[in-house]
Amino acid sequence: MLKIIKVLALGAAIATLTVASAQSQDRDLKPTIVLVHGAFAESSGWDAVITRLTKDGYVAIAAANPLRGVASDAASVASVVHSVRGPVILVGHSYGGPVITEAANGSPNVKALVYVAGFMPDTGESSVTLSAKFPGSTLADTLAPVTLPDGKRDLYIQPSKFRLQFAADVSDDKAALMALTQRPVAQAALAEPSGVASWKLLPSYMIYGSSDRSIPPAVMQFMAERAHAVKTVVINGASHALMVSHPGEVTALIEEAASAH
Repeated sequence: MLKIIKVLALGAAIATLTVASAQSQDRDLKPTIVLVHGAFAESSGWDAVITRLTKDGYVAIAAANPLRGVASDAASVASVVHSVRGPVILVGHSYGGPVITEAANGSPNVKALVYVAGFMPDTGESSVTLSAKFPGSTLADTLAPVTLPDGKRDLYIQPSKFRLQFAADVSDDKAALMALTQRPVAQAALAEPSGVASWKLLPSYMIYGSSDRSIPPAVMQFMAERAHAVKTVVINGASHALMVSHPGEVTALIEEAASAH
């Protein structure tokens, strides 16, 4: 009997140590960074940011954003988030902002939201309504609509106007490639009202350029102040394509959010 008791005690001790070790590993686990591109872009726009994050020991995932509608796009991104073991920092560029805002709802492993020249909508707001809140956006004059077989419309930026509108501080060659590989957004997606504003419950961070021609800087300042963002970074003279033209500053803010949460 004494031998059985000793065996049971040893088993219990091993189980306790195993649980404690697993809990310690979870605490020490760096957050996974899930990056969500916006309209007129695609996942490779995060390449320079991912290179830096990987070098610093982070796992980064550039989630494909369907660009069809806020709710459906958020569900797609949330499926990626739910596949990750451990904490996640969600990062959204431009229209990716509403998508991460919605994707964080019902995703308890999301610990912070980082908006990279991104919309940070409250309930009922859309990219269109927010963009018009202050003057400064010249995006509408550069768009090229394409009618789809179902009668709905996709929107592109005219390649000849892409660099000035979207990536004025990116090299000519790089901007030309971005223009030709841009992914269209459904026109309806930009007007789709957002759901619950998860930034009211989660720490949020904002970085944007002072020369953004797609989302007026005044709009991003307003959204960051309204959300009581933990930190807001304004890059003087930067365009809308911050993750391409200023990957160092974008990475630094993401890692600050990750290390704090």
